[in-house]
Amino acid sequence: MLLKGSCHCQAVTFSVKSHHPYPFNRCYCSICRKTAGGGGYAINLGADSSTLRVSGEEHITIYRAVIDGEESTGERHFCQHCASALWVYDPEWPELIHPFASALDTPLPSPPKKTHMMLGSKAEWVEVNAPIQDKCFYAYPDESLAEWHQRLGLEK
Repeated sequence: MLLKGSCHCQAVTFSVKSHHPYPFNRCYCSICRKTAGGGGYAINLGADSSTLRVSGEEHITIYRAVIDGEESTGERHFCQHCASALWVYDPEWPELIHPFASALDTPLPSPPKKTHMMLGSKAEWVEVNAPIQDKCFYAYPDESLAEWHQRLGLEK
């Protein structure tokens, strides 16, 4: 599925192909919550990094979080003008890119189930709305974005 996205001020637009376009994985870690999660969490999708096409790349800035005193290899791309979170790229997994669902302009399919991860670091004010069919994890989930899509037969 071709995903198209942009920042709020339209200085940056992008497209990327994804076989895993369901926005099911809610991350409550402090990094996602503080950089992209107005509701207390952020949602990243999985996509093929080799298909990323960007217009307005000169308006992008990158943030690398510090985790336990070490700078993360994960590169969080933002618009330097409006601060919209666009995607995460990590050179440790060069074939992947993780666009933020909030930056996408393409209508996304509604997930039949959700995963709530990193609940051990969620803010106290955040209420987790997790119906019985959803999976919840204190830290990382037991399956990847691709494995979740495969298990449910939802690859595009």
